[in-house]
Amino acid sequence: MSKLSKKRKEKIADIDFSKSYDPKEAIKILKNNTYVKFDETLEIAINLGIDSGKTDQNIRGVINLPKGSGKKVRVAVMAKGDQAKKANDAGADIVGDDNLVQQISSGQINFDILIATPDMMPVIGKIGKILGPKGLMPNPKLGTVTQDISTAVKNAKSGQVQYRNDKSGIVHAGIGKLDFKEENLIENLKVFYNTILKSKSENIKKTGGSFIKKVSIASTMGFGLEINVGSLN
Repeated sequence: MSKLSKKRKEKIADIDFSKSYDPKEAIKILKNNTYVKFDETLEIAINLGIDSGKTDQNIRGVINLPKGSGKKVRVAVMAKGDQAKKANDAGADIVGDDNLVQQISSGQINFDILIATPDMMPVIGKIGKILGPKGLMPNPKLGTVTQDISTAVKNAKSGQVQYRNDKSGIVHAGIGKLDFKEENLIENLKVFYNTILKSKSENIKKTGGSFIKKVSIASTMGFGLEINVGSLN
């Protein structure tokens, strides 16, 4: 550990953490200063000027990253009949109905996203206490409760990212792998930022003030750099 710490200190010694960086420059710095042997994720953190204690100010949704997330997402689908076949054809990793409910009830959760047809929701409600705390409960607003199973599975597999602010009013998400081309990471970054910007509720608009207070990016094991938001519009 001491060896890693020394290496990290050497890499960040000349970096100005008080500066607000252009996205391209920040990404280049993160790429040049990775010190781990695995492919890190580029993560974004957006500090919002909201009162997270007021439900009408919280934001939640999904974003289809134009260049994908680089993450292998395990998709489970709860559906029957033709819809189950469509899920399999679209590339879902797990497809089931009552048997899948039993697996989840017994603690077998081998997926990252659960998609369901509307008719399965009464059954899924029985395991809501298991799925809810893990952020896996299907939701129509997130496109995970739908009749268009094929599209939902393909979106989840191709780089769709769910987002929601935490109790501190911060939105966190992975927006690509650090080994992506710089221009691809910048495109994903801009799409994510502008989607969040457009999600500003009417209640926030009425109160005034800055909706987005700060934007930072970081690699999985690395440091964070603040981004000049003017360059993201």
